[in-house]
Amino acid sequence: MLVLLPPSEGKASSGRGAPLKPESLSLPGLAAAREAVLAELVDLCAGDEEKAREVLGLSEGLRGEVAKNAALRTAGARPAGEIYTGVLYDALDLASLDPAAKRRAARSLLVFSGLWGAVRVTDRIPSYRCSMGVRLPGLGALGTYWRGPMAEVLPEAAGSGLVLDLRSAAYAAAWKPKGEVAGRTATVRVLHAPTRKVVSHFNKATKGRMVRSLLAAGIAPAGPAELVEALRELGYEVEAEAPAKAGQPWALDVLVTEVH
Repeated sequence: MLVLLPPSEGKASSGRGAPLKPESLSLPGLAAAREAVLAELVDLCAGDEEKAREVLGLSEGLRGEVAKNAALRTAGARPAGEIYTGVLYDALDLASLDPAAKRRAARSLLVFSGLWGAVRVTDRIPSYRCSMGVRLPGLGALGTYWRGPMAEVLPEAAGSGLVLDLRSAAYAAAWKPKGEVAGRTATVRVLHAPTRKVVSHFNKATKGRMVRSLLAAGIAPAGPAELVEALRELGYEVEAEAPAKAGQPWALDVLVTEVH
């Protein structure tokens, strides 16, 4: 099973660990693309602060993020699973998983990123600010930039099992499973059961808890149909729609009664 996650906008501090070692990151086929984004981001943030803030879409209160990006090559690095915070990652709560579940998380979770393309939760990275919606002056829109490198690397990373796609739209644009891989991919919406409306905050929390439930139970569904059954056994109310034709992902709706 491969679980595709969005990053969090907010991130923990890098701390005092050893700096980034780009060659140590997973998915080495993305190395050249990562270096290109990293180089332009560092140069941008080491130059005109106002221009960098405008490009990155940062408010006055987030001015300090520019200096953080300028120091990415020397800043301390921590496992990505510790760097990413926010509602989904709080609900996932990787730190409290038992050792076997942590090993499953290391193998199956892949976090998409405007800067790194995608990383495993065990990859050591510094704290940064660069969303997939950023348009860098040289490389252009990152969502578009990453499509080529991702298309080369992700089909192999997807292996032969289920692909559970929990990304937001901006990050989903960087790689869309195709063909046989798409046929074993499941996308998920979280809906308020009484109204059938998409929920926002609770969407992230539910997805985090759902992934945690699968990891803690040691369940690795072989495909979307098996995922539906597994989630129902774990207590989730799921409605599923099989694709109309081959080569398209399944669409799953997880229904919740409380929205908070």
